[in-house]
Amino acid sequence: MKFLLQKLATGLVYLFLLTNALLVLGPVIWTVLASFKPGSNMFSSSFSGWSFSLEHYVALFQDTPYLQWYLNTFALATANMLISLVVVTMTAYVFSRYRFKGKRNVLMGVLVLQMFPAFLSMTAIYILLSKLNMIDTYAGLLFVYVAGSLPFMTWLVKGYFDAIPTSLDEAAKIDGAGHMTIFIEIILPLARPILVFVALVSFTGPWMDFILPTLILRSEEKMTLAIGIFSWITSNSAENFTLFAAGSLLVAIPITLLFVATQKHITTGLVSGAVKE
Repeated sequence: MKFLLQKLATGLVYLFLLTNALLVLGPVIWTVLASFKPGSNMFSSSFSGWSFSLEHYVALFQDTPYLQWYLNTFALATANMLISLVVVTMTAYVFSRYRFKGKRNVLMGVLVLQMFPAFLSMTAIYILLSKLNMIDTYAGLLFVYVAGSLPFMTWLVKGYFDAIPTSLDEAAKIDGAGHMTIFIEIILPLARPILVFVALVSFTGPWMDFILPTLILRSEEKMTLAIGIFSWITSNSAENFTLFAAGSLLVAIPITLLFVATQKHITTGLVSGAVKE
């Protein structure tokens, strides 16, 4: 009887997991199939017969400025990732390893800043960028992205740096290493998992964001994917849902590849503190 109950419990668990998988993967599979489906309506006919076509992907790059939106977003996300990595790591290292007057107050101020929703600062952001003549510029958008992610990322990376023994710094100083050498050759290699996480989050933020680009960008040639696709589906071209499915599928490719490439480092960072040596 106990054996049967265990088998039943195991079966229920697998059934629950399978149901969740179908709920999550179902829309994704439908979108993938629709992107290769001839015609413009996702529900006009079934997917029987495996009548797939690449016409939507060809039309996407020939009939719409999708490639320009893609390149704009990729450049913006890459720049934000690199700038955020440099600013966040150096800021977190200073707070982790140095003692200076007002350090505790600054840290508490950073902690308080990350508690407010970003929507509360939209008006202030627009006015500030207007005064700086940074409206409709990628520089203004990057300024907001980097400054907005700085409080949370600084606390996160600082906590990781604090877990790295200061005895390594002291040993390097005895060997004649300077502060920059210690930072680059000792701290950064040991903090690779958390830096990979920061890079991943910093890249995906601009890639998927819609609100800030809508607030700051004005020119059509500077549109990101989110703005471009939204403006496209709200126009007369919105009748072609299979073309929209193809565009949506291509949006997910860089994020998926980046996650697969960095999954090992992210997993290492998550479990690094789980085992006490």
